[in-house]
Amino acid sequence: MKKLLMLVFVFSFLLGACTTAATPTEAPAPEPTAEPEPEMMTFVDDLGNTLEFAEYPQAIISLSPSTTEITFAIGAGEQVVGRDDQSLFPEAALDVASVGAMWGELPTETILAMEPDLVLAAQIISEEQVQSLRDLGLNVYWQANPVTYEELWDNLREIAVLTGHEAETEALIVDLDARVKAVQEVVAPLSYRPSVFYELDATDPSAPWTSGAGTFIDYIITEAGGFNAASALDGDYAQISAEELVATNPDVILLADALYGVSPESVAERPGWDVITAVKNNAIFAIDPTIMSVPGPRLVNALEEVVKLLHPELAE
Repeated sequence: MKKLLMLVFVFSFLLGACTTAATPTEAPAPEPTAEPEPEMMTFVDDLGNTLEFAEYPQAIISLSPSTTEITFAIGAGEQVVGRDDQSLFPEAALDVASVGAMWGELPTETILAMEPDLVLAAQIISEEQVQSLRDLGLNVYWQANPVTYEELWDNLREIAVLTGHEAETEALIVDLDARVKAVQEVVAPLSYRPSVFYELDATDPSAPWTSGAGTFIDYIITEAGGFNAASALDGDYAQISAEELVATNPDVILLADALYGVSPESVAERPGWDVITAVKNNAIFAIDPTIMSVPGPRLVNALEEVVKLLHPELAE
């Protein structure tokens, strides 16, 4: 009897142990995984303003001809949804809706209605105007005008990084830089460097507007083997009296106002200008002001054009 009871006890114990071991236990539910925060891209413009983007802007408004030319040149033209009235190059830019002129008050209502991710502005847009746009909650990237070709390459790279077109831009810069170096190579040994008067506006022929030192116009004239006859003037852009110009006696006159009806013949007819060397030698040439005044990739075209006008012997 004792043995029987002992067997029953052992069997019952083993049966309970097996039952306990066979009972599955529920695993704790995993905690929900938080969505990772998108990695932000941070940029600082030439005014020191910081911009952050989670992805490359796809709705860009360009408020200056130079930034418009740059965006299209580097392959970001399809991201441009708006431009200013003066952004007329390249031809593809004309298919982009204009927000209006940048003179006077900015067309803020039109700009806001386009809901841009990014607004690009060059030095033609004032710091106060930039701040007024930022106060409306817009992302504005302001870019200073370059003074050298190296600074121009930097400007191209800045917008390339903003828009996601670094590879295309580096290829463009390699081509542009090679063209600049080709001109510099033929200009370097020249001993003769003519003085050049660059006429911007002669609405008042007795005091025409020109470009002084520290501008890209001055830089191009120098790089093309010339000397800016107005380099001593104060200010980037200034008026020079006819008397001063006669005393300076430039060898070459470049007419950036030829688009507005000014011609070599009308210049030669100005009182007192007949004694200027450029007039006597018929060295007065029309030039496209947009390739000289808009600090975009076509500044290389300007260099190539000016060197032909100042040193036609190099083309022979």
